[in-house]
Amino acid sequence: MLQLLRHYQQKKVLNTHALPESPWQSVLSKPIFMGLNADERQRLRDRVVWFLHEKAVFGAGDYQLSDHQKLVIAAQACLPILNLDIDSYRDWKTVVVYPTPFVTRDPRPDAIGLVHESAQVLAGQARHDGPVLLSWPDSRTAPELDGHNVVIHEFAHKLDMRNGTANGFPPLHKGMRVADWTQDWKQAYLDFCRRIDQGEPMPIDAYAATNPAEFFAVFSEVFFEIPEIIATLYPAVYRQLVLFYRQDPATRLPRQWYPPAEMPPDVTYRPDQAIAW
Repeated sequence: MLQLLRHYQQKKVLNTHALPESPWQSVLSKPIFMGLNADERQRLRDRVVWFLHEKAVFGAGDYQLSDHQKLVIAAQACLPILNLDIDSYRDWKTVVVYPTPFVTRDPRPDAIGLVHESAQVLAGQARHDGPVLLSWPDSRTAPELDGHNVVIHEFAHKLDMRNGTANGFPPLHKGMRVADWTQDWKQAYLDFCRRIDQGEPMPIDAYAATNPAEFFAVFSEVFFEIPEIIATLYPAVYRQLVLFYRQDPATRLPRQWYPPAEMPPDVTYRPDQAIAW
């Protein structure tokens, strides 16, 4: 009965809440939404409408958010759940947006269990107690296909947290095998950490080596922006991401990255530059 009432509420909201056409088209013109077909754009719109209905999205302190800012954030947040349950973010309610990167003083345990509290400057944070915190400057520039997307990063953490803590092992869909997920991600994580430890230049942010939760979140960012990097370097993980997110960004986005051996002759590879345009 509760599920039927929830479905009725969703249908009512989707039928009665419209997005302003011009601002919505402006958001869809961002590079990260390139290649979405008409049906996918409609599903994204539905999820954005429901997201903005369900979530309180507001500025920290006296920082006032415009409707456009909320729309930019919501569209990026809903891209990962484009083909998932529209209610995938139902377990929490609040998105707090800061005008600049922000400082947190959360306690952090070290390797031997001692808890330390130190200031951290962050662009985003998915908190276990509910809210997602975002820096607007980082959220505004996120949809530019550079492999860095703070919104997708934090919302990947929220999907990861749906079975408890963020640990790189989100609830899997029916038909996905736990053994396959564990093996593919573990092998990729260990290989990535080894490469980082050896100082090998990598086109993926070294922050992914922090722990399995950050590995999943960073790889989710790259998956939705420069998917060929993961498809080339870690094809087994790419297959798991396709199964988990139920979409394949490599089929809709233009190729932007080439491993050195496949570089077009007019492109010069620099190890410190992840993208070869």
